[in-house]
Amino acid sequence: MVKLIRCKFGHTYNPEENSSCPYCGVEGLNIGETKPKKEDNSNKEPAADSPLSDQNKEKSTRDRRQKPPVEQEEGVTRRMPFNKLGMDPVVGWLVCVEGKDRGRDYRIRSSKNFIGRSERMQICIKGDDSISREKHAAIRFNPKKQTFSLLPGESTELVYLNEEVVDVPMELKPYDIIELGQTKLMFVPLCGKHFQWK
Repeated sequence: MVKLIRCKFGHTYNPEENSSCPYCGVEGLNIGETKPKKEDNSNKEPAADSPLSDQNKEKSTRDRRQKPPVEQEEGVTRRMPFNKLGMDPVVGWLVCVEGKDRGRDYRIRSSKNFIGRSERMQICIKGDDSISREKHAAIRFNPKKQTFSLLPGESTELVYLNEEVVDVPMELKPYDIIELGQTKLMFVPLCGKHFQWK
């Protein structure tokens, strides 16, 4: 198993793939560095006798100080990539074939993908008010076995797989139809016996 390294800003990366943090870039090399453009009147100092001059000087000094690196909170669980890419790649899709979002696709990533209307869900279906806001159902990808499963969620609403109610985890096969509320989604895998991320 590859041991990931954490840079001083908290990013994790694979030392076998990158000699330094790919998110931070090479230290001291400012190629293409973007700096905010300030309006001409923003640089004007207030009059010396202005009561705000001391406050503005203090604020200006504070703004110029470099912010310390963001410390990573101890004990926070972070999703672990299952491959050497150092990221969580797409492993499949859901495509809306019936409902208000017909034609739209939703990416499936490794591990568990919760489905609901909330933007906090990994698969957010906003167009159907009959879908629960959170955890209506879930799709799980097992990277070790390269298999997909559909799980019932924590909602009181039902989810169907090929017209059958899902009460327990059920294996997904290519082009299966998942029904939630008034929406039907077709399952399209990327990973499986023909392709795997390495």
